[in-house]
Amino acid sequence: MVDVQKYSEDDYLLLSGIQHYAFCSRQWALIHIENVWVENFFTASGRILHHKTHSGDSAEKRGDIITFRSLKVSSSSLGISGECDVVEFHKSDMGVSLRSYDGFWLPYPVEYKRGKTKINDCDRLQLCAQAVCLEEMLCCKIEKGALFYGEPRRREIVEFSVKLRDNLNSVINEMHALFSRKHTPKAQKGKHCSACSLKDYCLPKLERNYDDSVRKYLEDNLV
Repeated sequence: MVDVQKYSEDDYLLLSGIQHYAFCSRQWALIHIENVWVENFFTASGRILHHKTHSGDSAEKRGDIITFRSLKVSSSSLGISGECDVVEFHKSDMGVSLRSYDGFWLPYPVEYKRGKTKINDCDRLQLCAQAVCLEEMLCCKIEKGALFYGEPRRREIVEFSVKLRDNLNSVINEMHALFSRKHTPKAQKGKHCSACSLKDYCLPKLERNYDDSVRKYLEDNLV
């Protein structure tokens, strides 16, 4: 695959922020632009799950699968860098060569998440970004990966379709545009707010009421 250099390393954003942005652009900006972080039950349980995932050997081979944990990845075309929970390398003639291992091996990223599968693509976009990083770094094509959810304790297979990749590119472009302007979007109140650890800091209800009061003042006094 051809690596099209678009961003310098100084402009790289955190890969993990893709999930934050797709969940809520304001949440992402509060964390990654304003450096605000508050932990709740959901974030703590997710952190514990990831700690368990990363606590084993960094690499192990079982049969036709080599498993790497905490693998650092980056993409100059997307302008992101981060760490994969787990990358399995499946023995395949379509794969790549790995130092210290005979044969060819195809990367298969696996991201661990607490809870269960989501209707939106926030987790799938993060996994797809990991695949793009691996494709650029290893010069290969990755068709699919998996999300492992803690509640059902099973994997969801994710196909890295053209549609998902196009959506990823759009999200990444928006993130870079906001980050370069250091702009935090307004709150968009919804059901997702109840599970957000930053809801007391974000105050979406207060912001909406403030906007409404300003609008009413202008209408009453400037007409």
